[in-house]
Amino acid sequence: MEFSKIISVAGKPGLFQVISQSKNAIIVQGINDTKRVAINATQNVSLLENIAIYTYEEDLPLLEVFKAMSEKTNGEKAISHKESGNKLTSFFAEVLPNYDDERVYTSNIKKVIQWFNILIDAGMDFSTVTEENTAEETE
Repeated sequence: MEFSKIISVAGKPGLFQVISQSKNAIIVQGINDTKRVAINATQNVSLLENIAIYTYEEDLPLLEVFKAMSEKTNGEKAISHKESGNKLTSFFAEVLPNYDDERVYTSNIKKVIQWFNILIDAGMDFSTVTEENTAEETE
């Protein structure tokens, strides 16, 4: 599974992996299941590798946040995204102590933790994923 091909689709739960592209749509496969779906050009799609988290110094790519979470949890799943807001923010502060708590909302933290757990369930090993690998795979 290539991190550079994982997307989130607005209005659809979970994460998807891009399988193919056509003129008017992209074909994706759910990471939790093997259902394939066509996503048309009007739907809002976000590549996970293009998402960053605000910190006080600079924006940190989501992959780096996932790596930090993986180190904190020893490659296991993190706490549930359904925990209380206080537990979520305290866990996130342990993983990323310099995140900008005025611009990163609890709903953002919940989504990041949910995505991390989905990817861990799918067998992604963040200790082997690098930004160079994802850039080379897309070229």
